[in-house]
This record gives sequence, C-alpha cells and structure tokens, in this order.
Amino acid sequence: MRHYYKLTLTVSVGVIALILQFGFHQQLAAQLIITLWGSIMALSMLVEMVKTLKSGKYGVDLLAITAIVATLAVSEYWAGLVVLIMLTGGDSLEDYAAKRANTDLKALLDNSPRTAHRLAAGQLQDIAVEAAKVGDQLVVKPSELVPVDGHVIEGTALFDESSLTGESKPVEKKVGDDVMSGAVNGDSAVTMIVDKVAADSQYQQLVKLVQESEAQPAKFVRLADRYAVPFTLVAYVIAGVAWALSGDPHRFAEVLVVASPCPLILAAPVALVSGMSRTSRNGIVVKTGDMLEKMSTAKSAAFDKTGTITSGQLNVSQIVPQTGFEAAQVMHLAASAEQNSSHILARSIVKYANDTPLSPAEDLAEVTGNGVTATVDGHAVKVGKLNFVDPDTPRQPLDQTAIYVAIDGTYAGYITFIDNVRPEAAATLQALHAEGVKNVMMLTGDQRAIADKIAEKVGIDTVQADLLPADKIENLKKVPAELRPVIMVGDGVNDAPSLAVADVGIAMGAHGSTAASESADVVILKDDLSRVVTAIQIAKDTMQVAKQSVWIGIAICTILMLIASTGIIPALFGAMLQEVVDTVSILWALRALRDRPGSTVKPIKPTPAHQN
Repeated sequence: MRHYYKLTLTVSVGVIALILQFGFHQQLAAQLIITLWGSIMALSMLVEMVKTLKSGKYGVDLLAITAIVATLAVSEYWAGLVVLIMLTGGDSLEDYAAKRANTDLKALLDNSPRTAHRLAAGQLQDIAVEAAKVGDQLVVKPSELVPVDGHVIEGTALFDESSLTGESKPVEKKVGDDVMSGAVNGDSAVTMIVDKVAADSQYQQLVKLVQESEAQPAKFVRLADRYAVPFTLVAYVIAGVAWALSGDPHRFAEVLVVASPCPLILAAPVALVSGMSRTSRNGIVVKTGDMLEKMSTAKSAAFDKTGTITSGQLNVSQIVPQTGFEAAQVMHLAASAEQNSSHILARSIVKYANDTPLSPAEDLAEVTGNGVTATVDGHAVKVGKLNFVDPDTPRQPLDQTAIYVAIDGTYAGYITFIDNVRPEAAATLQALHAEGVKNVMMLTGDQRAIADKIAEKVGIDTVQADLLPADKIENLKKVPAELRPVIMVGDGVNDAPSLAVADVGIAMGAHGSTAASESADVVILKDDLSRVVTAIQIAKDTMQVAKQSVWIGIAICTILMLIASTGIIPALFGAMLQEVVDTVSILWALRALRDRPGSTVKPIKPTPAHQN
C-alpha cells in the first residue's frame, strides 16, 4: 500500500508538471517541482539503502538513486520523472504479483470454521468452535464445514476435503470414520464425536502454518543480491566509458536509466511466492521460501518407518500374554493406558479394543520414543518398548512390529501388529533417486529385522533401527556436507526433534501429530508419500524460473546499456524501456505459479501394496 501511495504522488507531480510546462509555459517551474520531488525520493531511497547495508545485505538501489540524480543533474528532468514512475510502479506491480501468487494461501484463512452445533440432551446449541471439548457430540449439517477433528457416530455423507488435501473427489465417511476440520459436508447431516479441540485440529493447524509462511517471507532475494554487486559495477563501467569517450555527461545518464535493478529486486521473490502458492494447490504447505531452494538441491532424504514408509494403518495381529495373565486383560489395560496417546500404535490398540468400554487412565505420562505409564483400575501399567517396559526380559526376534506390556511391575506379554507398506512408497523412493537424491535413509525406532525387511521392499539405501529421538538427530547431524541438504520425513511426536534438526523437515500432516507439523518446514496435507517428490519437483521448477527471470532481466538491461552508450537511446525513451524490463522479468517469474506443459512435476505410478 505504501508503494501505491508513492506511485500516486509521483504521477500527481508529473501531471502538475505537465500542466505547468505545456499549459502555462512555465518550464522552469515544471523542472523545479520534478527536481524537488526527485530529490526527496532519492534521499528516501538512500536512507532505505543504508538500512539495508546495516542489516548485512547489499541491494541495487544505488543504481536507481544514481540514475535519478544523473538525469536531474543534466536537466533531463522528464526522464528522471519517468524513472521515478517506473520504480514506484515496479514496486506496486510486485505487491500485486505477490498478492496474486498468494491467493491460494489466503483462501484458507478466509474459510476457517467458526461455529459448531453441539448436541446435548437431544437439543442443538450453537457454540464457538473454540468451546468444543473432546467427547462432545456435534452435528454437521449439509454444506457446512466440519468444525474440529473427530469421528462419525451417526449418518453417512460425502465430504469435500480439497482445501485440506488438494484431492477434488469427495470422500465418503460413515460411522467410525475420521473427519477433519475444514472438510465440507455434502447433502446429509452427520453426528460426530470431538477427538481434538479446535487449537489441535487439522484446519486450524493448517491456518497457523499458512500464517507462519506469510510472516516469514522468501529469502531467495539474497541469491539475487549475489548478482547485484557485479551488475552495479558493469553498469557504472559502461556509463563511465560512454561519458569518457563521448565527453557528454548526458551519455552517463542515458546508460543508467536503462540499468533497471527491478529484475534483481522483484523477480526472485515473486517466483518464490508463486512456487509456494503452487505447492499449496498440490496439498503441500511450505513455511518459508528458502526451503524451496534447499529442497531443489537436496542430496539426502531420511524417512521414519511407521506412518511414513508404511501406511500407518496397523491392525492388531496377536496378543501374546505371559503365564498368569490373560489376553483380554493385557489388551484392556494396554488400550486404556494408550487411549489418549497420538502414537499410531496406540490408535490401533484403542480401535481394536473399541468393542469394550475402556477404563480411565490416571497419572498418565508419555515418555517420547519409549512408551507410556498410567494407573488403570488400580494397576500400574507400562506400555511401549521392551527395554522401557521390562529391561530384564530378553528380546524375542520378531518379524512384526510389537509393543510390550507390564502390569504392576511384572512383564505381562506383547501385542503384534500388521502394517502395510504404502503402495506409492517404492515408486516414490525411486523417483527421489531420479531427482538427484543420492542417499535415502530409514531412521526408525522399530526393530532391525522389521526395518530391513521394509527397506528391501521399497529401495532404501541406508537403515538405522532401534533409534530413540536423540539417535535420529545424531544420525542426521552425521550426514556429510557433500550429501546435504538433507530432508527428514516423519509424522509422529517422536519425529518432531528430527524434523527441526534436518535442513528441510517434512511432516506427513494428514494424520500425523501436531508437534511434527509445528516442527516441520514443509507439511504434506494429503496422506500421500509421493507428494514429497512433488514438493521437490515444484521447488526445482520454481528455482529454475526464478533464476531465469533474473538472468533475462540482466541480459536485457546489459544489451540496452550497450546500445544507450552509443547515444542512440535518448534518456526519456530509455527510462520508458525500463518498465519493459520490469514487466518481462515479473511476468516470467509468475510462470512458477502454474503447472504447465513441460513442467518437471510428473505423476508417480503406485506399486502393488506389500505386507509387512
């Protein structure tokens, strides 16, 4: 908006000057008013440039300031005015382009659920979304947004989840199915149970992520600054030589007015914002623009196993109690202890035990990466890894995922699970290698035998198993410089520290934990691992467009400067040509906004599903 006001004032000064010179034949007055306004603008730009230098960055405003001062000094005041209009117009065009590119992101903020219909004692009561509590029954009417995350207990309906996942096809939800906040109900009312309060629900987390991405603008402009110093020096050399050879100071001004800095200032940020909007349309939220640059050059990728390489839809396979315990007892106490945990294994246990009422869990404590402890029906219950539950019991070699249970300090047995490898996993990892990712790793807390079996099926290069969160961080830090940047992909609470440490943390956010999404730099909203490749492909395409737009602008400017050095281009006409350079660079940068023929983004064909 500030740029718009500057443009409006500059144009107003120009109109007044035109009236004075050509209406009242007051050429001196017109020159004076333009010179005065030009001096004020040049001084303002100088102050901004000094602030930029103090922040440790180098900008190309010096060229614009010199061009304005030079044109005014040689009485080419109309050319100086045009330069001012072009600069302020370019800034306004950048604002418009950024706003245009950010439309998809802002649409999410405008549609946040605000009200809910709570069902109590057979009566519906409208409440604020924030007032919905876990366990409340809510009614979602036709065409309404699901207010918070939960599951359906009555009714069947089609839900549009396109704003969350990018998937345009409506998804049928029936009794027992999970529904995400922000999904749009079809034509049938359903009753749901609240599983997460508003602050932890999917859509509100998405809104938070978008707000974070807006608050942290693209940093790629620093790459453009690398070109700023040589570009400025070249411009001064061409202008200085032209002046020296011709002996005419006008030649100096004529060269500088076509040395437009706008391709360096505007094109790269516009391309990055466009790329971020494009990832959003593909069900991917990128928090900061510099993450696109890192993803485009990634050399390593690390994956968690459960819920990432595998589908995370685990089913209980066996309940194996120890002597003195019954399978039903072990399952009931384990499920009761795990009922408030967000871990994928906990959800599977609770779902399996859903036919019988669970008991309240008291003194609940979750030890990240190990398991939970709780008091259930007067029993002290431990559920998790064997060395956490009962370090003295020797580990049994299993080829399935398992958790172990101790009751009142005594090892009570274990529960095994069957998990499916994601159907798109093998093709995704193959595509990552094709995109230049040289080292694909699996970092998992699961057993070595299980991890190796999965890795062999999907094409993992390196496997590290039996890891705690701290071990995952250590493995990420050990990745050598020649294999960086490194991407970490995960979905659980125990992945959050690793996502924060990696050069680029990518969270599978469709069913993953809030902690993982908050720690990540990129969040994939659709439960589709191939979106990792899509994100990298869009990042590469965006960076290519950004660099092209910068180089196109530099090339045009250099050609125009060489032509202007001969005196063929008058200062006034050269100043007008500056806008052509700006427009071409920005329009080229906006190509990053859309998928188009020849784009690097390619669909990934799923491979047949595998059993764990």
